[in-house]
Formats: sequence, C-alpha cells, structure tokens
Amino acid sequence: MQKIIIYFALALTLAGCAHKLDIQQGNILTQAELAKLETGMTKRQVLFLLGSPLLTDPFHQQRWDYYYSYQPGGEAVTSHYQVTVWFEDDRLARYSAKGDIPEEVPLAPRLERR
Repeated sequence: MQKIIIYFALALTLAGCAHKLDIQQGNILTQAELAKLETGMTKRQVLFLLGSPLLTDPFHQQRWDYYYSYQPGGEAVTSHYQVTVWFEDDRLARYSAKGDIPEEVPLAPRLERR
C-alpha cells in the first residue's frame, strides 16, 4: 500500500512539471532583406530573396503575404509582423510592412548548463 502511495505522489509531482514550448511561426524576415526589394523584380527574384510566402490566395495571385509570430511557452504573442507584396504583370509593384521587423535574424536564447 505504501508503494502505491509513493508512486501516486511521484506521478502527481511529475504531472505538475508541464513544459510549454516556444511557438515560432511564419517567415523570418529582416529589414536588410526588405531593403533589397526593388520595384520591377520578378516573382522568382522575390521568392529567392524572401522565401516562399506563408499565404498565397488563389483568387488574388498577384499578392503574397509573409507573416511571422513568436510566442514564448505559455505566454502571449510577444512579436509579430506582416509583409504583403503586390505584383503587376508578374513584376513587383509595391510592398507594405506592419509590425516590428528585426534588423537581424533573432537567435534562440542559449540554455545555461547547471
């Protein structure tokens, strides 16, 4: 009976140690990459520079959406941004950016060894 109580207490203790993972979604873009965008670039050039868009609408094929969000484990979203690129005749016409786009690629925090 005592072993059952010990196992039960151990199971409750371990169940209380839930770890929530960081959630990083979307395209990581930097200000330097956006600065390289020039009107008149082809879709292929934009694809090479920014990568595949997160959203492509089959009804609006001249618009690509890049979105990024980061949510540390168990907390609210701490950073997010959206970049929308518009094409005319398969050439870059304009783009818009909303949110805080980082100057450089953010690195994951280092884990300290104990």
